[in-house]
Order: sequence, then C-alpha cells, then structure tokens
Amino acid sequence: MSKLQSLVSLIHSMSLGEKKAFRVRSLGNRASSNYIVLYDIIEKNSVLPASVLTLKFNKERPLASSETTVKYLYELLLDSMLDLRKEQDSFYSLFNKILKARILFEKSLFDECFDLLEDTIKYAEEYENFFALLLALRLEMDYLLALNFPNLNEKSLLQKQFKLNEALKYVRKINEQSSLYENLKHRIGNKGHARSQKQKDDLNDLVYSEISIVASMNLDNFEINKLHQLFQSNYLISVGDYKSALNSYIELNTLFELNKHLWSNPPIYYVQTLEGVLESLRSIHNYDGMAYFIAQLKGIESQSVDFRINLTCITFLYELFPFLDQGNFTSALALMNNYQDTLYAKLDVLNRARQAEICLYTSLIYFGNHEFHKAHKFINQIILRGKNYYDLPLYRTIRLVNLLILFKLEDFELIETEIRTMKRNLMDTALDYKIERFLFKFLSKKMPSSDQNRQKYLDKMMIEINELLHTGYEKQILRIFDFTAWIESIIRKIPLSEVLGNRKNYDTVQ
Repeated sequence: MSKLQSLVSLIHSMSLGEKKAFRVRSLGNRASSNYIVLYDIIEKNSVLPASVLTLKFNKERPLASSETTVKYLYELLLDSMLDLRKEQDSFYSLFNKILKARILFEKSLFDECFDLLEDTIKYAEEYENFFALLLALRLEMDYLLALNFPNLNEKSLLQKQFKLNEALKYVRKINEQSSLYENLKHRIGNKGHARSQKQKDDLNDLVYSEISIVASMNLDNFEINKLHQLFQSNYLISVGDYKSALNSYIELNTLFELNKHLWSNPPIYYVQTLEGVLESLRSIHNYDGMAYFIAQLKGIESQSVDFRINLTCITFLYELFPFLDQGNFTSALALMNNYQDTLYAKLDVLNRARQAEICLYTSLIYFGNHEFHKAHKFINQIILRGKNYYDLPLYRTIRLVNLLILFKLEDFELIETEIRTMKRNLMDTALDYKIERFLFKFLSKKMPSSDQNRQKYLDKMMIEINELLHTGYEKQILRIFDFTAWIESIIRKIPLSEVLGNRKNYDTVQ
C-alpha cells in the first residue's frame, strides 16, 4: 500500500473524537497550510482514488510537494491520536511517563526522573501492566548504576532486584500462556474442532502445558486469569463441552466486572473480549448463551459518542446473527428497522470495517426478504468505493454476496465480468478459499433442466458442500454467510430461509 493510500485509509478510519482532536491541535497553524488542505481533500472525497486526490492537491497547491505533505500529515495524525489515547488509556499513559523519565535523565534532572519512575512503577503495579513495570524497573536500575547508586544501601538494591525479577517472571508466564492460547486458536482455525477422541488427544500437549503454567502462578493476577479462562473456554468448545465453555465465559466476564479499575477509558478491551466470546458462541450456534453477553454489552456506559455508536453496532450485529444464521429474515428486517435512528442514521461515525459489516449484513437482510434491488444498493456502497475497502478481510466476502444478488437480478453478463476480475485478484494474492472456486464454478455452469438431472447434480454438489462445511479455513467464510445453503436452495428450488432453517440444528463443529 502506498503512503498516500495508507493516509487515506487512516483518515477514513478516524472517529469524530480523533478528528476533533486533530482540528484542535492544528488551530495554531494557518488554515491554508498544505497539510490541512490535503486533509480536507481526503476527508471530503471518500470515493476518489489516490491518483485523483493527488491531482486535486497539486491543483490547489502547485508549489507544494505532495509526497512530503503526505508524510508530514501521516505523522501528525498519528501524534494527535497518540496524545488523545494518553488521556484515555493507562497503557499509553504509562509508557509516556517512561519516555518522559528518559528525557529528564538526559537533561540531568535526576530527582525528577526517579520521582517519575517511582510514580510509573506504582501505577504499573496497580494496573497490572507488567511490561511497563519491567521496563520502568530496568530503567531505574540502569540509571542508579550510572550514578553509582546514590544513597542506596545493599538491602534496598536487593529489594529492587527482587521486584524486577518478579516482574520478569510474570512477563515470561504471560507470554508462555499467550503462546499456548495462540497455538490452540491456530489449530482450531486450521483443523477445525475435534470430532474424534484422537483429535481431542492431539490437544493434550497444550492442555497439560496450560495447567502447568496456571498451577505455578497466582490466579489473582488479572492477565493470567483472563488468558486461562480464554484458553479453557475455547478448548471446551473445541471438544464439544459447550455447557462448561459457557460457564468459563461467564467466569471471564465476572473477572472483568471485578476488575473495572483495569479497564481502559472507554473500555475497548472489555468490549473486544465480549465480542470474541459472542463470536465463539455464534460459531457453535449457542444463541441462548449469547443473550447473557449481549445484555452485558448493553449495560456498558461511556461518555464517548464514537464508542457508544460502535457499541450499538456490535449489539445490533449479535442480535441479528441468530436470525440470519437460521434464515429468519422477517425478524431480521424488523430488528434492522428498530435500529434506524440509533445506528443507521449515524453510519458515517463508524470506521470503515464496521461500515462494511453493516452494509454486508443489511444487504443479506434485504436479500433474504427478496428485495434484491435494495440489497444491491446497500452492498454497492462498498463495491463502488472498493479501493478504500479492498484491504479489509470482509471485502472478498462482500464481492461474493454481490454475485448472488446479481444472479437474482439476472445480470449474467456482469457476473461473468466480476468473476474474471475476482479470479485475477486471487491469482495475485495466491490465497483463496475453496468456497470461492466452488461458487465461481456453480455460477458459470448452466443448471440441469429436468428434475432427475437436477437431483444428480445436487447429490454431486452436496458431496463438495459437506467437505466445505467440515474444513477449518472454509468455516471462517461460511460463518459470515452460508453460501452452500444458497446453492442448495437454487438447485432444489426452495427458499433460502427453509434451507437455513433445516440446518439450524446442524452442528458445524462435529
């Protein structure tokens, strides 16, 4: 991605609060400054490609270097966002204090430096940020050594070294536990959930290692306890023990509720955890279990307008998914109508990824209700601005859904063009899903006319469909929308809602 394209993506992902902070930061500069002109051009022209934006800037500022202005504005925006986060998030605040302490030491303000490090150490312990704690303690030791340990006896030195070693131990354990959780998620993502005793046994090395780490540490530590609950719940889901997994998720939520002093402001990481829990429960069709965590989302309060709208978006999506997954498109439409004022009227506040999600799932709501022109209109909001959304993981799925809509609109010429374009893109990336090739093949072939031939065709296709449903990588895209259900509905000439409804009790992890 070019620097300009990165800048465009950065600006269009900014929240209202971030845009306001940047404007305030720029008040001391002339309104006609080159970087402000470039910022305004990009912000007001969200659908234009980078080349056209460059032409517009060169026309308004013929003597300015567009390349230099792009680099300067990019760094300025990052600095502005960093300043904003230092006021909201203890993570940014702690590391900012460490950087200030380094400056103070370089300026020979030693007392001020050690006072600031002491304050940093205190708050790092309070917020259980062992990475910041380790860095602050190590920096303190280095500076004491450089000054030949002024006014420090050996007992105090040993105490500081002991605290540093304890922090290092926690960091190492957290890293080990994180690695086990990452390996578990990777295995589940690649191989799917365990469907035999042997596949369960293949996870034993991770389970025994995780138990060993937890047994050697104090579970009063928030980060270790959090990782433990995440590991346990995901493992339990992978082996089919859904009731225990749900209990583990509830314990994880209780852990967060008991440690609100560790939340950022707004509580972004807590929301990310809840979203991860909800996505896991959705993947196993435990929609009843989702209700508890959706209620937790609704109970979160924040003064940030951007955060509240994003929270509304997440809440809407996870209230919607049970309807879409089970083919209840009528209820999905009713739910969407209930969110017109609180969400749809404020879509421009959401970042690009959330806008893409809303446009995709809204299109699917209309698609399921046979309102294909409305579905096309919504999804086109993303398709026509492709260059601004191309790097999003969801974009390829959006283009696949667009093919289904075009099929229903009987625009077969455009389908052929789109398939050729998408195949070229897949060749460039060398990364594709089997479902993409499967869908391309289905849309490119003529459907058998006789019922007998259609049944043979369906039987053949169902063999491939069942294989796709049990493939780890494919389930990642089928969880967004079950394209195989749509193909089955076309061949059998029955409504998509009926196929999805028949599959609602089908456990894709078995």
